[in-house]
Amino acid sequence: MTGTILIYGGSGGIGSATARRLKARGYRLHLAGRDRAALSAIASELGATFTAADVEDPACFAMITGEAGADLAGLVYAAGTINLKPLARLTPADFERDFRINALGAALAVQAALPSLKAHEGTPAVLLFSTVAVAQGFTAHASVAMAKGAVEGLTLALAAELAPKIRVNAVAPSLTRTPLAKALTANEQMATAIAQMHALQRLGEADDIAALAAFLISEEAGWITGQIIGVDGGRSTLRTKG
Repeated sequence: MTGTILIYGGSGGIGSATARRLKARGYRLHLAGRDRAALSAIASELGATFTAADVEDPACFAMITGEAGADLAGLVYAAGTINLKPLARLTPADFERDFRINALGAALAVQAALPSLKAHEGTPAVLLFSTVAVAQGFTAHASVAMAKGAVEGLTLALAAELAPKIRVNAVAPSLTRTPLAKALTANEQMATAIAQMHALQRLGEADDIAALAAFLISEEAGWITGQIIGVDGGRSTLRTKG
């Protein structure tokens, strides 16, 4: 299998789990993220290369793509935020940062990688991340749901524009036990209460999300594009209690 998968947020819970899944499928990996020490450790474990950079800096995307190499088989943009505040407490800076990291960063990452993706001999894939909160109205989710809603629109627009050469999909998880979500999952009473809102009665684990992410990047998903797929324990569609 040729080509490299570029993973933004490669030291995060879902990004690193996806990296491990893709490594098991035989892909080469280039990881990007802010935490140099964590990236170095994961890259060493997986035999990957990495770039430490902040996606809030628009200049980073060209640098990261250049270090990833000229032949990309795929791009995973797993950088994100969980900024939960009621509308009255949200500032313009909150909205701007959530949009910049989740939506603008995804767009700029794909834009920078486009020549390398097009150079790949096969049909490369792009995977973005949304949230169940776009399809479901949750209190205190205005900023992140707005930003991730933009990611879903971006997914569909890019899937149409880049077809048939490049596939583009998104995964929309519910609450998942990752370092980013620690503020919500560290309190076991709160975590249990949220888990019970799901038909499958548990929170997600990073590998639950990574299993689908790695599949969507792989050639096995060669006829799937333009899809927003929930991995959410049934949260977006099922209510098991009256």
